[in-house]
Amino acid sequence: MSATARPEIVVDLAAVRHNLRTIDALVGDDVATMAVVKADAYGHGALEVARAAREAGTPWLGVATVPEALALREAGDVGRLLCWLVLPGEDLTAAVAADVDVTAATTAHLDLLARAVEASGRPARVQLKVDTGLSRSGSTAEAWPALVAAARAGELEGRWRVTGVWSHLAAAEEPEHPANTQQAAAFHAALAVVEEAGLRPEVRHLANSAAALLHPDLRLDLVRIGLATYGLDPAPDVAHGTDLRPAMTVTAPLTMVKQVPEGTSVSYGWRWSAPAPTTLGLVPVGYADGLPRAAAGNDRPGPAGAPAEVEVGGRRRPLRGTVCMDQVVVELGPAGTEVGAAVGDVVRLVGPAPAPSAQEWAQACGTISYEIVTRLGGRLVRRHVDSEEGA
Repeated sequence: MSATARPEIVVDLAAVRHNLRTIDALVGDDVATMAVVKADAYGHGALEVARAAREAGTPWLGVATVPEALALREAGDVGRLLCWLVLPGEDLTAAVAADVDVTAATTAHLDLLARAVEASGRPARVQLKVDTGLSRSGSTAEAWPALVAAARAGELEGRWRVTGVWSHLAAAEEPEHPANTQQAAAFHAALAVVEEAGLRPEVRHLANSAAALLHPDLRLDLVRIGLATYGLDPAPDVAHGTDLRPAMTVTAPLTMVKQVPEGTSVSYGWRWSAPAPTTLGLVPVGYADGLPRAAAGNDRPGPAGAPAEVEVGGRRRPLRGTVCMDQVVVELGPAGTEVGAAVGDVVRLVGPAPAPSAQEWAQACGTISYEIVTRLGGRLVRRHVDSEEGA
């Protein structure tokens, strides 16, 4: 690696296609898939991942916000596309004009949609969301009949087509959690109200990545594939055997190597000291680029947890001392020995083995892999590759 190479995020789009095709084969021909590309595709690049998903044959894309949906349309995407967060008073005209499926969780959302239909001069596509127990967005059970009735009335008037009914699970990664059966029952009760009202949605969907892998009974018409799109396991504590390939690798050059004597303290607060003469390495990535300060395992006084690791020269090396804004220090090995690392070598912070996974970083930080990959960025340059090109 050249000494001038910049720290970067490398995303393999072939891995994205592989993961989506793997799950598509798993769920079968009767269940559609949706690649969730919100939050800039979990830090992987929404436009590029969306194109890869379409290349994989994925019929649906999902995003959180209207601006995210419109960015995909402006980039040329024309397939089915759902967004699920509507702000108070938000103008939905552009979303309706762009043929985006908009989620309604209240009759106020339908009122906004009606204005957009009038302004755009075309009927909308709307999906109704019911809260089955996550207590986040979605209609309450008490308000659900009124929302369904208003949606049916608007459909009869030609304002919109109700294309979907959906909800979201709270604990799909825990197969024995009682929330799964309770939410499934609540969702089927909500569907009964929909059917009785005369609505015939194209898709009914409840399953996220974990449910797609672990709960065949919850797949229904469509599964929303978020984390698994990127090759990260949504249920790391459950054996399921699905072949997921991490799409993201984070690299940086090793910019300095130094030997320090026993007792040398490292980084802010002197929260780690070398127990023997040690060789240290400097990596020019820090919390401004998305590395959590908690990753060092010793960023506060008291007993230290196990630190995150990086990979240099095929070997894992632990972080030492507090994570700084712009850089971290790693322990390369005992001083005076061949440590197998030199200035300019590639440091892999996240990636396929032997590099540590995002899940391993999450465990070091007491969080989840979703947070690790979505927060990475800052000054890191993102580059997309395709390991299948020319194959």
